[in-house]
This record gives sequence, C-alpha cells and structure tokens, in this order.
Amino acid sequence: MSNTQRKILVTCALPYANGAIHLGHMLEHIQADIWVRFQRMRNHQITFLCADDTHGTPVMLKAQQLGISPEQLIEQVNIEHRTDFDGFNISFDNYYSTHSEENRQLSECIYTRLKQNNFIKSRVISQLYDAEKGMFLPDRFVKGSCPKCKAPDQYGDNCEVCGATYAPTELIDPKSVISGSTPVMKDSEHFFFDLPAFSDMLQNWTTSGALQEQVANKMQEWFSVGLQQWDISRDAPYFGFEIPDAKGKYFYVWLDAPIGYMSAFKNLCEKNQDLDFDEYWQQNSSTELYHFIGKDIVNFHCLFWPAMLEGSHFRKPSRIFVHGYVTVDGAKMSKSRGTFIQAATYLKYFEPDCLRYYYAAKLSSRIDDIDLNLEDFVQRVNTDIVNKIVNLASRNAGFINKRFNGMLSEDLADDNATLYQTFVTASQQIAQAYEDREYSKAIRDILALADMANRYIDEKAPWLVAKKEGNEYELQQICSTGINLFRVLMTYLKPVLPSLAQRSEAFLNCQLEWDAIQQPLLNHQIATFKALFNRIDMDKVNTMVEETKKLAMSVQQPVLSGPLVQEPIQDTIKFDDFAKIDLRVALISQAEFVEGSDKLLKLTLDLDGQIKHVFSGIRSAYPDPTQLVGRLTIMVANLAPRKMRFGISEGMVLAAGPGNKDIFLLSPDSGAKPGMSVK
Repeated sequence: MSNTQRKILVTCALPYANGAIHLGHMLEHIQADIWVRFQRMRNHQITFLCADDTHGTPVMLKAQQLGISPEQLIEQVNIEHRTDFDGFNISFDNYYSTHSEENRQLSECIYTRLKQNNFIKSRVISQLYDAEKGMFLPDRFVKGSCPKCKAPDQYGDNCEVCGATYAPTELIDPKSVISGSTPVMKDSEHFFFDLPAFSDMLQNWTTSGALQEQVANKMQEWFSVGLQQWDISRDAPYFGFEIPDAKGKYFYVWLDAPIGYMSAFKNLCEKNQDLDFDEYWQQNSSTELYHFIGKDIVNFHCLFWPAMLEGSHFRKPSRIFVHGYVTVDGAKMSKSRGTFIQAATYLKYFEPDCLRYYYAAKLSSRIDDIDLNLEDFVQRVNTDIVNKIVNLASRNAGFINKRFNGMLSEDLADDNATLYQTFVTASQQIAQAYEDREYSKAIRDILALADMANRYIDEKAPWLVAKKEGNEYELQQICSTGINLFRVLMTYLKPVLPSLAQRSEAFLNCQLEWDAIQQPLLNHQIATFKALFNRIDMDKVNTMVEETKKLAMSVQQPVLSGPLVQEPIQDTIKFDDFAKIDLRVALISQAEFVEGSDKLLKLTLDLDGQIKHVFSGIRSAYPDPTQLVGRLTIMVANLAPRKMRFGISEGMVLAAGPGNKDIFLLSPDSGAKPGMSVK
C-alpha cells in the first residue's frame, strides 16, 4: 500500500427515519467504522458521513398515527439514531438529515441539470388511488391476490409465493393497506429519469472494478432485460421536496436519499473550512469516494445513482462495498423470538466492543450473510478478547507494577527483540487485510500472534522466575516483552475495539499508533493495571432476548392491511384433469431460507433417488427449516417446472391450515417410502 496521504470520503447507507436502529443496521456501520478508523491510523485524510433518510409515505403516515408532524417525528428519530451510533463508537464526522436546506438545493440542482440535458421525460400514467384518504398508493401500500398464482395478501410489486413481478394495477381484488378500501384508477402526470440513456456508461462502470464481482454479475440481469425509465415523482400528499415548477409533485424519496451523502458533506464543509465541496464532488476528482451499503439496495446505488451523477456532471463513486444480511442463531431476525434486537437494548447489557469484535471476526469483502450465534458470541468474546488479549497484559503488569515501580526494561534481550520484530513484521499483511475489508483474516492473523505471545509467557513462567533471588533483570525482560507484545496486538485491534484501546492507552501511558510500534516501549512507566475488560455470560444474553420479546409485544404496530380477501371458487375441472395429478411421497433432505423472501422455504425433495427442488410458502409455520429435514411429505411430482424470481420450482408440496403459523405439511403414514405413489 502507498504511504501517500489520501483524501477519502466514506458513507453508510442512510437509515430510514421511521424505526429504531437494530443489530442488522449495526453490521454495516461497524464494518465501515473499522475501515475508517484504520485509515485514520494510517494518517490519511478521511471523512465519514451518514444521515437519516426522512422522506416518503411511510414517514408521513407514521407521523399521522402518532398525532405529530413529520418534522417532529424525524427530529425525534434523529436524536435516537445518533445516540445509538454514538453508543457503538461509530465515529461519524457528521450525521445529518435528508430533510435539510442543503439537500433541497442539491436535489433541485441535480434535477435541473438532468432536465436541461434532456434526461427527464414526462408522461401520464394510471395509478391506484385511495379515494378515502385522497392519495395515490405506492406499490407496497396495495395488497391483493397475485395475478399469476392467485396467492392472497401479496404486495403490489411482487409475489412472495411464486416470485412474479407485476404492476399494482394487475392485482386481483386490490385493497389499500391504509384504509382497507378498494382503490380506483386515476391518471396523473409523472416525471421519469431516462436511465436507458446511460446504458453503455453503466455497462462499463459496473465492470470497471467499482463493484464486487458478485454485485457486477447481478447488475447484468438488469442489462439483460433492458433498463427502464425510472419514475422519480410522487403526487401530493407526500412528505418530501416539491419539484421545481411542478406544483403538487414531489421528488420520490430515492431521488433525494443518495443526494443526502452530498448534502451531509456540504453541511460539514460549512462548519469546517478545510474541506472543499467541489474538490470531492467535481468530475475527475482525485479524491476517493466509497459507499458501504446492504445488498438489498444495490440497484439504486449501482445503477440509478451513478447515472444521476453522470448526467448532472458530478463524480461517481470510486467503489461501492456491499455486505449481506444478519441472521441470529441461523434464522432471520425475529421479534417474536426476541432476536430482532435493537441497538439500545443491546447496549444495556454489553459493551459495544463485543459486537464489533464478533462481526469483525466474521466479515470479509464478500456479500455473504453474517450469523450472530448468541452462544458463540459469548464464547468468542471471552476466549479471544479476555483470555488471549487482555490476559496477556494482566499476567505481566502485576510484576512490573510491584517489582519495578511500573518501569519497563531499558532494552529487550536478543531473543525478545527477535520475537517483537516478528510481531512488527506482521503489520503489513494485517494492514492489507484491513484495507481489503478482509477483517476475519486480520483477526485470525492477530490471534495467531496472541497465541504466540501467550506461549512465550507460559514457557518463560515469570511467576516462577519471580520466586528466585537475583533474577530481577530476567523478570523485567520477560514482563516488559509481554507488555510490548500486548501493545502491538492492541494497536492492530484499535480499529475494531476502540473502547478497549482507549483503556489500554491509559494503562500503557501512550497512544496506540500504527507506525509507533516500529520501536518497543523501553524505560517507560506504565500505569497501575486495572481490569480492562469483563467476561460476559449467557444469562445476560437470555435476559436481553427476553426484554426484546417484551418490547415487541408492547409496541403498537400500525394496521397496514385491509380486510381479508374472500377468494372466489375457480373454474371447474373434469375428473380426467384431476386424475392426471401424480402424488408421490418425498423425503425432505434439505430445507433452507430463500434470500429476499419472508414467506418461502426452498425444499430439496428425494423421490427414491430422483431429486427435485421446490419453493413453498410455508416459512411462517416453520421459522426453523431444519426441523423439516428427514420428514416425509407428499408432493405433486408431475407439475411442470416453473421459473420464479428465486429459481426454478419443480413441483408442489401439499399443505393444509388456515395460514400464518398454522400451516401443516401433509405427511403420509409411517409405512410410506420416498417415491411411493399416493392414490
């Protein structure tokens, strides 16, 4: 890596201003904060920004339900979000809001430039309209039966049962989730961003190395079906910025949300005269711009955002770093199970460094999901941080404090100096791992050094040396070496464990700086050792989970669904048609969650050696899919394969029940075998 000072701007995706920060959010902010803190230790000029995403229909409706203005709601949420991020030591240089004058001006600027460059089109469209509430309905505020598979209670943009995508106007018997009434069709003029005009640029940019390979490949799916013009306007009533010269029309929240990165920086520039907005955002800027985001919003950040910037003559991101989701104990975060843990709840029971370390130990540069296994969380924190790192300091500090008045030795003997140099030499590979966001590799390398340091102390046994007269020099050498090795380890861990690093600096009586480890601390006085980190236990985890369950039960959730839809009886079929159905016994050999769906499970079915993969909408009844593995079920074996958004489904399993948690697979009698026909 180059030692030339870099100018870097880093952002996290903007949390939406209608809910609390939870441990899923914290994955991204911890990942970014570790990278930022590392760059600061390398003496680069780095600016770290975020803001609340405040606009849109959900914020407007929630404020109405609470009986307050949207402005009051987002101000209250902003304070809560800031408190949570501060609690986790997320070191933002500025945490702002998209509902700001800077964001209004920049949104209008970008829109005006796009319009002047002929990238804004307008046309009249027909939309579903809630006459009772006097408002057009966004896709997710309409529910009805899927036009393809007839599954009830589906949102207006896609079906979570069969995976079909469609317009809300195609829903069967649509209902407004706000009032429960049947919406009507109404025409309205809308403004569209001409995304297809940037197809060639985006093809080149997405494959230029700006995206991870997995994300770049995902973007090809959009190009293969052809880019479409993007609707960037919404009709009143809407909480957001009104579009210039278009009364009653507002910018869609996803237009001004990413511009919030720019406005948060502009706001910081007004407070810090050393920063120049144009230097960082002008085209061909020599500064670096990085966005950390989740995989659920890649289309907005990797297609719409760079195209908007290109069309309005601003610079594009240097890189976009995408991460996966957080699961807890192998399952999606759940309020009913107490695993949808809010940041504020966590901080009542544990230090922020515990979660920061656990995430870091699992994070890589890929977009794989991270599982927070609560028992493993306790064990790893205690084993790694307490037993291997902190214990190294405590094993040596007592002798230095009591026998040498806190003074470290004046030099390190040859063998000790050689060991110390081994630790220092590792800095390059650890630094590269941090730079590449391969945090799990960095942690493995650091722990390998910690094991080496503890073996050294075990072999030298200072507690035995201390009992013999005339061994003062040897004792001071051993313990001074141990303290110096602890200093190197904590320097490497400082981006991950800022609270422990701060306490370690007070104990060592020096700052932990990356380049400073080139020289050991010699003839240096340390402070009296005090406990640096406490062990954690499973009882606290269980108490935290129980509190989360109670919190979920106490929160009044707004009703967002209308009355149940009574499905009409479908067209009659002949007995010969029914007789064609081939029902077979199948062994469920594997069951797993479907990424991007809250309702589906993917089942691998074994029909006596013939393997079929089936997507089934039974997730609500089986939140732990592993309980299905090894069970027998009945499937429609001759159903034609169906292409879904999540893959190919090669059949259908039979199930019964009223729905939600009460869905039961129809299991055959105990004497059945896989592949057996059911008559």
